[in-house]
Amino acid sequence: MVENRTGRPGGFIGYEYKEVVTDPGQVSFFIDGYANFGWEIDENVMPGGLEKYPERTGSSHQRKTVIRFKRNRKIINKMELTRLQRNFEACVDQISRLEKEKTARPTVIALAVGILGTAFMAGSTFAVTADPPLIALCIILAIPGFLGWILPYFLYRAGVRKQTEKITPLIEEKYDEIYEICEKGNKLL
Repeated sequence: MVENRTGRPGGFIGYEYKEVVTDPGQVSFFIDGYANFGWEIDENVMPGGLEKYPERTGSSHQRKTVIRFKRNRKIINKMELTRLQRNFEACVDQISRLEKEKTARPTVIALAVGILGTAFMAGSTFAVTADPPLIALCIILAIPGFLGWILPYFLYRAGVRKQTEKITPLIEEKYDEIYEICEKGNKLL
């Protein structure tokens, strides 16, 4: 067996490269998924082919991980593997959108109720500071105001629970579709 200067057996291999930015909890999923389309971790860039974005102090950004892949440019069935890879990436994007959808509607509802409660509290405050003070109106407006401040938490939790029950089967279908796509890609390799 002939070894080239890099210590690898065989002759020259031309590679194409790809970077994937993901949450740390999804790293294994992406490594396993992209392996079915001929991609392997690029160990030359960093140990393990992984790099973490630095955490920004005071920002709301989550920490992300960059996975660097490489693939032989002359891989067989490259066009079909690329098509399957695009389907895989589209399914992953759809899963990500569905995951966000679990909390989007409940958040909007909770915020709307909280703002409405704040409006009632403002009315209550204006009623008590009026000349002469309207104590009865203040109390009448304060009750829905306090409810508008208390209820959003419970509305949010109930909404997330309901959305999760509704969306989880859709996410499972997408994962099944991903596994079928990965199986097809693996058979082509």
